[in-house]
Amino acid sequence: MDLWPLYLFHPGAVTVNFAVNVFARCKIKRLPGRKIRLISRDGGLRELYSNLAELCACKPKHALASNLTRFFAPPDGFEIETHSESPAGAGISGSSALMIATTAALARLTGREIEPEKMREIAQNVEAQVINVPTGCQDYYPALYGGVNAIHLAPDGIHRQAIHVDADELDRRFVLAYTGAPRQSGINNWKVFQAHINGDRKVFRNFECIGEIARAMHKALDEADWEDIARLLREEWKLRRTNAPRITTPAIDRLINVARRNGAQAAKVCGAGGGGCVVFLCQPEARQRVAAAVARQGGQVLPARVAREGLTVSERPESIS
Repeated sequence: MDLWPLYLFHPGAVTVNFAVNVFARCKIKRLPGRKIRLISRDGGLRELYSNLAELCACKPKHALASNLTRFFAPPDGFEIETHSESPAGAGISGSSALMIATTAALARLTGREIEPEKMREIAQNVEAQVINVPTGCQDYYPALYGGVNAIHLAPDGIHRQAIHVDADELDRRFVLAYTGAPRQSGINNWKVFQAHINGDRKVFRNFECIGEIARAMHKALDEADWEDIARLLREEWKLRRTNAPRITTPAIDRLINVARRNGAQAAKVCGAGGGGCVVFLCQPEARQRVAAAVARQGGQVLPARVAREGLTVSERPESIS
């Protein structure tokens, strides 16, 4: 729904999300001269270039950091170190959070004052360059602001609205688990995008229904109507899985089925599907039982809570993070 221009064909389009405390971090240290060092702690990458021109002439493995470096073009030498706590391909916007962290750090390094919405735009566009397919906008807002968000997608732009639901209550009700299989969001999103643009009536109707569900979810969260929240989550997943092949997998279906047998009220994959993470909604008294059942079935339960804050930037004499 948040891929331009698909939302323009569905008036009143909105997406709803919340930030989790699975963090992405970027640290920049100034180096003498013009050398540039790129480090990815979670990716096990370490690359050194004599200057920006050499970096631009190559195809670095750390594509996220190198593409943003090309955009900001720092004149002096520096080391950039990134780290994401998200499992690879988890579908919980780990790469988008890392894009926001790195964009903010490079903006500070180069002395550029960038408003959050412009930062989102830069991160989204550069990530599209990295993955070579269109990127949606909603993934960047949890990293920027934290909390629970409604992202309104309108002809005059994208507008984020905080939803003031009790985060402690949400913590007591959701379980987040990694399936162990990374997903490829670009592939699934691109197939859905193509089907919509090519006039697939089924996909168009699904988007209309998903839009209605998202608006109702916004209202249900505002009112803390947890029964309706669970009903809407079930409806959304039922529709989403028919949008394109391989949005669900046998492993995902097994996790959802065992969770439901142990008290989960609803579940859906995070992101584009095909792997990654699944989020489960439960009654508070069933949460631990659901988590244990999912773990026995092979899911990696993440110790996730709602992240109350979004982007933070700190600067010390030798580094920015």
